Amino acid sequence: MPLALLALALGAFGIGTTEFIIAGLLPELAADFGTSIPAAGLLVSGYAFGVVVGAPVMTALGARSPRKTMLLGLMGLFVAAHLLSALAPSYGALMLGRIVASFAHGAYIGIGAVVAAELVRPEKRASAIALMFTGLSLANVVGVPFGTFLGQNLGWRSTFWAVAGIGVVALAGIALLVPRGPRPATGVRRELKTFRSGQLWLVLAMTALGWAPFLAVVTYVAPLLTDVTGYSRGAVPIVITLLGLGMLVGGPIGGRFADRSLMPSVYVLLSTLIGLSAVLMLTAHNKVTAAVTLTLFGVVGSALIPPLQTRVLDKAVGAEAMGSAANVAAFNLGNALGPLFAGLAIDAGLGFTSPLWVGALIGAAGLGVAVISGAADRTSRPAQATAPTSTTTVMS
Repeated sequence: MPLALLALALGAFGIGTTEFIIAGLLPELAADFGTSIPAAGLLVSGYAFGVVVGAPVMTALGARSPRKTMLLGLMGLFVAAHLLSALAPSYGALMLGRIVASFAHGAYIGIGAVVAAELVRPEKRASAIALMFTGLSLANVVGVPFGTFLGQNLGWRSTFWAVAGIGVVALAGIALLVPRGPRPATGVRRELKTFRSGQLWLVLAMTALGWAPFLAVVTYVAPLLTDVTGYSRGAVPIVITLLGLGMLVGGPIGGRFADRSLMPSVYVLLSTLIGLSAVLMLTAHNKVTAAVTLTLFGVVGSALIPPLQTRVLDKAVGAEAMGSAANVAAFNLGNALGPLFAGLAIDAGLGFTSPLWVGALIGAAGLGVAVISGAADRTSRPAQATAPTSTTTVMS
């Protein structure tokens, strides 16, 4: 694999770290700014909203720029946002820093996936995308725990300084290792025209609904482990680390599967994720089986990312950067939908196992959309196959 992929993955590592680090620093932030923990938690919601909005907006603004230039600009914006956050004199300034960072997040991951796919042979696209996304998975295993430790012992500002440092190293790596490439021939109008494609909307719906089950389960995994499985609070981080290690392993596996057979990989992985959600309803009552099932859940959830991101590149031909960025926004929509419906089930008094069947139901909807998308491919092929015949007849 080209070294440029490592530079892209390092940028993804920094982005993944900052996306989830706030959860571990909520008490420190609330105390420092004299606000409540729920108010500090809005720093997470503001970031997620910024990703959904910023991904297509920033991509459209840079539609005419070379992709390497866009990556450098976005990573520079990411570093600046973390310098602002580290120096933030108020809660509002920190929120501004988070939103600026989130605007860089969506476009960087979207454009980075396109660049990663272009660095390798077509049959290796999904594996290249998986390697870049490994940076996000590694952030959950290494970046977030270390950033939390740093913030708890040296103050929360030290965490933002550290993430800014990661951004600087990634910026240098991109400048040195990523090839410049040609200036895109498409402009904003061409990029936006991709949204006229019904297949693209099916892919975006498949991503949002297919990824939502993962977050529905993972968001409420701590109370599941303590109240249902019987783990102590101190043991929960160990099990969550196992889940994170599963994610680290799953991405490359999903990339290899997708390179061999894209849509069958989506069908199998989504079906397996649904099945594991159902199985966990049984295994959650035993410490060993719960840990094993959650580790497998991490493997399958992470393995689903490369085929979903590769699928959008197939359906956004000529506007790959916009389609890829929109798919990143769809992932973040799934980040919101899964926990929302799972939380409603818990609030309704259905217990901490309810996110499991809620996730399974949402996943079933995503699988249904995937089947429709695959069927649309099959129905369009005969028409495409007859088109050259018809043209040949006219020309003769």
